[in-house]
Amino acid sequence: MNEQSEFAIDATGLTKKFGDLTAVDHLDLKVPRSLVYGFLGPNGSGKTTAIRMLCGLLTPTEGVAQVLGHKVPGDANKLKPKIGYMTQRFSLYGDLTVQENLEFIADIYSYPRSDRRNRVDDLISRYDLEAQRKQFAGTMSGGQRQRLALAAAVLNRPELLLLDEPTSAVDPSSRRDFWEKLFALADAGTTILVSTHYMDEAERCHRLAILDHGRKVADGAPSELQASTGMSIVQIETENTYAAQTRLKALAEVRSVTQLGIKLRVLIPESVDEPLALVDRTLAAAGLEAKSTLVDASLEDVFVAVTERERRLEAAA
Repeated sequence: MNEQSEFAIDATGLTKKFGDLTAVDHLDLKVPRSLVYGFLGPNGSGKTTAIRMLCGLLTPTEGVAQVLGHKVPGDANKLKPKIGYMTQRFSLYGDLTVQENLEFIADIYSYPRSDRRNRVDDLISRYDLEAQRKQFAGTMSGGQRQRLALAAAVLNRPELLLLDEPTSAVDPSSRRDFWEKLFALADAGTTILVSTHYMDEAERCHRLAILDHGRKVADGAPSELQASTGMSIVQIETENTYAAQTRLKALAEVRSVTQLGIKLRVLIPESVDEPLALVDRTLAAAGLEAKSTLVDASLEDVFVAVTERERRLEAAA
């Protein structure tokens, strides 16, 4: 299999500057076909800008990209019929019904009239919108609008689906249902690039890239990233979390302390010998009772570890 057929997206050095602001900084990206690839990062990390460059809506300041074998933005017109794009904000027409919105999207794509009604009916059924068929989109719930937006994005049977934080305004049940539909699409051969700032969603992706201030700071399968943080993770249970956190943050060996309810997660470089003993000595010296254990890294630990490492590299430069 050649590289062009193996990767739906192949970008090198992709950069976008807005004046003095570098929104995306030399992004290298290879997205294999027929899987769900995630962009994980906080707001302002460059996720949306990268997606807009990849679908031809923004011209890169530097770098090159091939999407489904087409150069972007040069071949954007040839690319557009092959992709679906779901924006973060609901962008369909609130004063049109569900059916009217889908029929309008079909017109935009010049979908064959001989099959148009069947396609719209199939999408309404597939995305659980039958009860809302004649309802104005502006009166629908967040979860219903999300399903309608996804139906519109896949109406043209795209090879590549780009989703920009699609679940940011829906409840957990709707999010689970939405991800089930994404996996069904990927299983049928659609490549999906989805941006998110939810750790639990990122863990669902087959592979993901972590973005921070426009830079890719890590990529790989979630399990690969969790196994390669370079950190020992110590979990602490204590009734006095604030005092324990204050003591541990003062240690030069500690990179991060995060509180989760009555538990603390402490990141210590693997180069430090006996991290558990270090934590226990520190808390005992402060007269704090605590139970400490070594645990596996979560994806949040990975994010903290790689972004903290980037901060230190920048400070040393």
